[in-house]
Amino acid sequence: ISGQYYYKMFLNPLFAFLDFLTQPFRPNEPQRLVGRVKAASREPMTEEEIEDLVLKLNQIEAVKFGEFKLKSGLMSPVYVDLRVIVSYPDILEQVARMMWNQVKACDFDIICGVPYTALPIATCMSLGFNLPMVMRRKEIKDYGTKKAIEGAYKEGQKCLVVEDLVTSGASVLETLGPLTSAGLNVSDVVVLIDREQGGEAHLAKQGLKLYSAFKLTKLLDVLVKHNQVSEEIAAKVRAFVTENQTTVPAAAAPTPAPAPVKPKRLSYEDRIPLCKNEMSRRCLEIMVTKKTNLSVAADVATAEEMLAIADAVGPYICVYKTHVDIFDKWDEEIAHKLQALAEQHNFLIFEDRKFADIGNTVVSQYGGGIYKIADWSDITNAHLVPGPGIIDGLKEVGLKKGRGLLLLAEMSSKGTLAKGDYTEAVAKIAEEHPDFVMGFISINPAKWTNGPGSPGLLHMAPGVQLSEGGDALGQQYNTPVNVVGNRGADVIIVGRGIIKATDPAAAAKEYQAAGWKAYEDSL
Repeated sequence: ISGQYYYKMFLNPLFAFLDFLTQPFRPNEPQRLVGRVKAASREPMTEEEIEDLVLKLNQIEAVKFGEFKLKSGLMSPVYVDLRVIVSYPDILEQVARMMWNQVKACDFDIICGVPYTALPIATCMSLGFNLPMVMRRKEIKDYGTKKAIEGAYKEGQKCLVVEDLVTSGASVLETLGPLTSAGLNVSDVVVLIDREQGGEAHLAKQGLKLYSAFKLTKLLDVLVKHNQVSEEIAAKVRAFVTENQTTVPAAAAPTPAPAPVKPKRLSYEDRIPLCKNEMSRRCLEIMVTKKTNLSVAADVATAEEMLAIADAVGPYICVYKTHVDIFDKWDEEIAHKLQALAEQHNFLIFEDRKFADIGNTVVSQYGGGIYKIADWSDITNAHLVPGPGIIDGLKEVGLKKGRGLLLLAEMSSKGTLAKGDYTEAVAKIAEEHPDFVMGFISINPAKWTNGPGSPGLLHMAPGVQLSEGGDALGQQYNTPVNVVGNRGADVIIVGRGIIKATDPAAAAKEYQAAGWKAYEDSL
């Protein structure tokens, strides 16, 4: 074979291939999305390129606006789905470069993408910047090497975790465990988008530094600037982020020791004869008949909205909770309409008044004024800060009407002072007034000195959602399983998880099923 032929047939293609391998990210590839800035170098991205990437993510619907149900059960006005970027190599390249620019000064030996969405991103970073990579198996095989971490690595190496976005940080922490068990050291995490819902703080508590290419609010600013999203929608998303901060993910906590075997709780049906208050008896009867332990908190601004929600969720609840003093108006006609709905759907009305004055004053507040609460509300509640005289005052009005009183023993807000000795005192005084006191607003009666106490008293737990978390104003949320199964509550009180849902009736049905299953599983 001639030297010229050999060079043409073998060496030229080889040199061309080697040249391709040494090139940064396809510099001459034509653009796939018209009218966009091309990302072709390994230099830091400009502000123009950053905006370009945001617009591309919007164009391929990696970011959507509307009403979306999240894994947590919350209804979100925004949904970020970065799985679609695998179909757009130019966008995947920009994503990888943008994330690399955030961490190129960090000290690490290898990278690991969180399965599954971040795997192609990590692979692109590995190829583009010559970074060794390992993979975490989400499901460990029961044959072969049975490894959780695949790839070539040495114990003591520093590993950078790559994720697509972070909300609470749970998925990152799920990957952290196997990496550290394999002997790798992890101190840095890089994501494309930080949803700004607490993930950065949660990871910091685990000694992890979060680097994000941009935050959700930055993405919103760019889309508003380019008229891709209205300021109204952007404001709605910002409010959602502020109001729905997450708590430390369960994955961050060590594996708990097996819980001791608890004695089985009495069924709702078996407790009915033990009730000494008419309203607690009626409540349990409704719960058994309708198979529901759900109370909906109608914390809305207008009486019309309150009545509409009552009609929608009525079939699924045992108690409907109101805050009459936040409505824009109130009269006897509204009260009668609410009572009619309660009779139609078979639920009790609970005015969450939280009385906290001396006995003589609460007599007037409960029976008179413009609201005349005792005339239409089956249940009300009170703080015991003034002492037991407040029970006597409320009883003077409500007992003859067959009403029931809940005592605020604990609250679901962060930093509450209703705990410890105060809670124990409330529990003791309740036992002394079984004819009018029907139970408690409580958070964790299973932890009380004497447990939940008399089975004739009910425990209603506020701050319940399908996933744990909290908001910017200190409200803390717990799941039905935790509240009913572990903490000993009888009735779960749900507010925003239902009244803010696109379909409150469907949400109430879902919570009814979750609450009842938690109860049945606890028997």
